[in-house]
Amino acid sequence: MKKIAIDDFKVTEPISLKDIPTSIDLEASEKKKDKELNKLREKLSDHQDTMYAHNKYSVLICLQGMDTAGKDSLIREVFKEFNPRGVVVHSFKTPSKLELQHDFLWRHTVCLPQRGKYGVFNRTHYENVLVTRVHPTYILGENIPGINSLDDITEEFWESRFDQINNFEKQISENGTVILKFFLHLGKEEQRQRLLRRLNKEKHNWKFSPGDLKERERWDDYQKYYEEAINKTSKPHAPWFVIPSDNKETARVLVAKAILEQMHKLKDIDEPELDEDVKKNIAFYKEILSKPETNS
Repeated sequence: MKKIAIDDFKVTEPISLKDIPTSIDLEASEKKKDKELNKLREKLSDHQDTMYAHNKYSVLICLQGMDTAGKDSLIREVFKEFNPRGVVVHSFKTPSKLELQHDFLWRHTVCLPQRGKYGVFNRTHYENVLVTRVHPTYILGENIPGINSLDDITEEFWESRFDQINNFEKQISENGTVILKFFLHLGKEEQRQRLLRRLNKEKHNWKFSPGDLKERERWDDYQKYYEEAINKTSKPHAPWFVIPSDNKETARVLVAKAILEQMHKLKDIDEPELDEDVKKNIAFYKEILSKPETNS
């Protein structure tokens, strides 16, 4: 398999999405990619066990992408070796009435992962600067002071929202949450093929919605706003990675490798030392447990 430099996919300077390929050749068969992914996810699972015992860090994985980009299957395949207690997935859809009674970050804040655990956001707080920019009427439903009509939703409003997102991520990062954000970069033609497959395969028909086609008509708008969001919010403590996603197996390998490499940069994650008193008495405890049970 071709050697991969994950930092090549990390956004460290302004990018243009149209200049970034949606496909990359790993010079490996699907079988080899599956084998590589299996090794990576086992290592991730082992590392998460250690992180759980260490109990100082949590990890927030943010996944964004156009419809059919492969977010659901990526979550299933990358995290399938995790202890179920070690990872919690949240899929954010249209805000509920309760959620609309709070600020736009509230529903994400209450779902942040506990120390020692991974949280995966399938669609994220970035929907609030993506979908709402394409459909600004949604903002009116948030009942924000001073926002009474579309005319009130100015560029200053969006800049303020980006500031709030950056401050939110900085605050949780400084309190032990490792933030890794992935944009699954899908080509428009590949999306067309995937939508068509949903219609051609009866068991996948339920995934298709006519609304998918309406959103597809706004492809260029979404690309523009994704690009802006990525450029304004990719920070050293909360980096974005743009992942070529025309091939799902390739995208899964890249995301798993990126997570593992970023976690290995944290050199202070170790299993806690056993209490000295317990250490001194290990032989005694072994002796007790070595005695077979007897029926009284």
